[in-house]
Amino acid sequence: MPSLRPLFVTQLYEASLNREAGGAALVAELEAACLMLAEEDAAGRAWCRAQGYGGYTSYASLNDLATRAPAFGALKRRLDRHAAAAAEAFGFDLGGRRPRLDSLWANVLNPGAGHSGHIHPHSILSGTVYVRLPAGAPGLKLEDPRLPMMMAAPLPRPDAPETQQRFVTVRPEPGAVLLWESWLRHEVPPNRARTARISVSFNYA
Repeated sequence: MPSLRPLFVTQLYEASLNREAGGAALVAELEAACLMLAEEDAAGRAWCRAQGYGGYTSYASLNDLATRAPAFGALKRRLDRHAAAAAEAFGFDLGGRRPRLDSLWANVLNPGAGHSGHIHPHSILSGTVYVRLPAGAPGLKLEDPRLPMMMAAPLPRPDAPETQQRFVTVRPEPGAVLLWESWLRHEVPPNRARTARISVSFNYA
């Protein structure tokens, strides 16, 4: 009898700070820390205006978040464990080494703003911690990495399994931790909420 054999599977690692001791309190601390940065980081705000970023990100202005505020330092320690678990689950051969945090940045995405499709070069794992997701805020939209090579492939039916769709949108809750391989193209659709969507993104080398 014929059978289907999944090949070249793209993995998404999902966890939640809320299921860890002290995690819910840390999410609240992260929200306050992100809003503090958005108010005090003049260089970051200037970069966002110049780039047309609808809100605030520390991506281009601050590279010391893990030592700048205790909440980010506490988050780094938790993310180190999640990155190691994801690398193991993904079957990475790291030669006995562990993933190393390369960058960590805060995002405050205003109503109406989004972040177009992109990848994260020069790292092996990327991810996001979701801090505030008001009603109407978008999730994370992931793209099938085979899409540029599909040529005349028919579109999947709307009722086809998630594994056969060209795009999958993950709708996390506050406290969610998502990790994926850095070559996986992803985007944040426009924020349809009335208040800002807050997250902390990161890369591991």
